[in-house]
Amino acid sequence: MHMKTLAVVVWCLCTMASAWAKEAVPLAEDPLVEQRLIVISEEMRCLVCQNESLAGSRAELAQDLRRELRALIQKGKSDADIKAFMVARYGDFVLYRPPVSQRTWLLWLGPFALLLWALVMLLRHLRTLKPLETPRELSAQEQQRVQELMQKDAP
Repeated sequence: MHMKTLAVVVWCLCTMASAWAKEAVPLAEDPLVEQRLIVISEEMRCLVCQNESLAGSRAELAQDLRRELRALIQKGKSDADIKAFMVARYGDFVLYRPPVSQRTWLLWLGPFALLLWALVMLLRHLRTLKPLETPRELSAQEQQRVQELMQKDAP
């Protein structure tokens, strides 16, 4: 009886949770502006969360940036102009895919350099390993000693 009660309580809580759910609020009144805003903000990094897109972030700064992006879109700015404005203001870090330039070489080439270094270190380590010795034949004296020890341990 206790498990049935618990199951009913859990079911009630789950159904009540869906009653509290709200419909997503559009980011802009115009569907085209909203679509452009979503596309552009998906390509930008939240400056607070850093591992989240600007579109998915709930940080207050991200909401402010989305409002700013919406205003730029409504003024008729192109996607390239908007990205250039954001980069000028916040740097290449705001883009999920920053352009390859002298300032971002380490960002783009760093993982490959690290992988190459790890492979070199692995090869150096493998060269220093000694090969396994092949088993050798026991001498007559060693075989006799083994037999004695086996007979001594036998029940």
